[in-house]
Parts: sequence; structure tokens; C-alpha cells
Amino acid sequence: MKITSLLPLAFSIATVAGFVTAGEDSTLTIEGEVFVTKAAAPAHLENVDEIFSGWTFRLDETQALQMDDFDNPAFVFVDQALDQFEMVEGSAGKACSSCHDSAEVFSGLRASMPRVNSAGELETIPELINNCRTERMGAEKWKWSGGQMSAMLGLIGLQSRGMPVEVAIDGPAASFWEKGKELYYMRVGQLDMACSSCHEDNYGNMIRADHLSQGQINGFPTYRLKNAKLNTIHGRFKGCMKNIRATPFKEGSDEFKALELYVASRANGLSVETPSVRN
Repeated sequence: MKITSLLPLAFSIATVAGFVTAGEDSTLTIEGEVFVTKAAAPAHLENVDEIFSGWTFRLDETQALQMDDFDNPAFVFVDQALDQFEMVEGSAGKACSSCHDSAEVFSGLRASMPRVNSAGELETIPELINNCRTERMGAEKWKWSGGQMSAMLGLIGLQSRGMPVEVAIDGPAASFWEKGKELYYMRVGQLDMACSSCHEDNYGNMIRADHLSQGQINGFPTYRLKNAKLNTIHGRFKGCMKNIRATPFKEGSDEFKALELYVASRANGLSVETPSVRN
């Protein structure tokens, strides 16, 4: 792994010697299941040899929270989603459970998303949820990063926990993936930075009081200690763009969906960790 240029001084990065993580020798296990938190980089990545889950960059105390479902604060929201799953809403008088026997039917979905549908459109899980709400339940859409949506994303993602991320980037997905890659390396904002500036050029370094990770999204939605709630993928993208003084794309936009596909593909081979715990 090669560390290249430092970030702008405005971000006050302190370089560390080599690549050191808080838990580089730790193993993520949950209920006896061992998770893949580092692996050889997928063949389509050009600038990194290994990929690492964000879990490996966290302090021991934060890692431990994720390793015990009773301690993991994200499960408060997962429990809320279980109640929501049974709640009848909308003009059709239906609940999620009216069509789906249980959330377990979504096993494997999180590991393969986003994906291109039969209409040739790149779709994400929030869109699948809102389509069910409007077309089958006759209910209103949820906000992309609202509390109900993020909780349901946690419940659905949990069904794939431990499975390897395996996002398709070829065939009909290729053009979307290329667009996402372009966005990942595009410098924007007053600080003239790209996603790669932090998560490829400087992962393993310290940025203020935080430890830069590779920005993998295999654990989303993730509970952040910083704001004490579940955070969605597009919500995190939006926050990153604001941090570099750029105007964010809209959550659910074609730009963020393409970026989600590209970033998700960078984690191919890691385990789904939803719902994870991060700083």
C-alpha cells in the first residue's frame, strides 16, 4: 500500500508511519460468525492492493459495540423497523408483511445492491421500499435518509449480514459504474478534493481526531457515535461533500446512485456488516 500526497493543511492530517489501524490484528465475530474485514482488492481497482472494512480502523471500544448485538445501538432502530414491518398503512390497507412473510425474504439483497433492473435503470434499496409503499400500499414515500427509511434499511440489510459483497459492474451496469468512478475521482468544492483524496490516497492517516478509512459502505446503514442515529449511504455522501465545501448532489440523484454502485464495488469480497458501528 502506498501513501501518496497529504491532504490540504485545512484538514490538519497527521501522517502515521506505515499503515496502522486500531484493530489490524482483531477479528470481527458476531454470534460465532467470522466476518471478512480485509481481502485482496477486486481486479477492477487500480490503486490499492488490499481492501479493509471501516471496522478495522475503529478503536477497540467501538469495535466491541458491533460485535455484540445487545450492545450495538443500531438494533434499537432495527427493532423499530420490525414494528413498522407489521404496520398497516395507506389506501390499500396493507403492511410490508402483507406481501412479505418476514424480513428474511430479503436475504442476499443488500449484498448485490445497487443493481440494474429490467427497465435498464439503476435501482437502490430505498427506491424499492418507496415503490412498494406507493404502488402496493398506497402510502406516502419516506424521506431518503429519514428515520423510518434508515431503520428499514437496517432491518433489510441485516438479512444479508455475513454474506460477501458481490455487486455487478459489467453488462448493463457498466455505464453506471463508469460514471460513479468518474465522480469518485472528480475534485470538487473549495478544498478541491475528491473521494479518493481521503479514502484512497490517505487511508490509515489521522484527520483531526479521526482515523481515515477506505470509505467502504459494506456496513451501511451505520450507527455513528457522532450523531447517535443510523446513517444512510447517500446521507454520508452528502456529508462528505459538505465537509470539502462542495454543493452536494441530491440524495437519490443519478449521481449519488452511480457513486454508490462504484463505491459498493470497491468492497466486493468483504462481508456485509449491516448494521455497523462507526465514529
